[in-house]
Amino acid sequence: MTVFDPSGDPNTARTRAMAGELRVVVSKLVRRLREQAQTTDLTASQRSVLLHLEKVDSATVTTLAKAESIRPQSMGATISALQAAGLVSGAPHPSDGRQTVLSLTAKCRKMMKTSRAAKDDWLLHAIHTQLTVKDQEKLAVAIALLKRLID
Repeated sequence: MTVFDPSGDPNTARTRAMAGELRVVVSKLVRRLREQAQTTDLTASQRSVLLHLEKVDSATVTTLAKAESIRPQSMGATISALQAAGLVSGAPHPSDGRQTVLSLTAKCRKMMKTSRAAKDDWLLHAIHTQLTVKDQEKLAVAIALLKRLID
């Protein structure tokens, strides 16, 4: 574990406390958003696979396993659960008959769209009802700063 320790910086303790508080707040926000999504029966790995398939449109089990840094057998179990739920479908690979190309079903795409809309609605309502216009302006600045942190 690497610990960032800028020796001699008088702001280090304050910055460390802020980093811890930010981590806690972001974690709570993520949990609240997941509550709104109504897809709580999906595991974190299943959600990750669905998001990956949404980005790349289609992939094989092997490709997904590599992307998630897990064994293909483990990915196979995740895919089986997603197929059983009607969220992922498979088609024969165009050039390698031993493989299956996986993609999201229309049901899954609709679920993801509905989930994002629910999250956005919750956030919109929370921002509108709990923050003043000045607070909303500060939030816009904070969002820009958070983007800088992750980019």
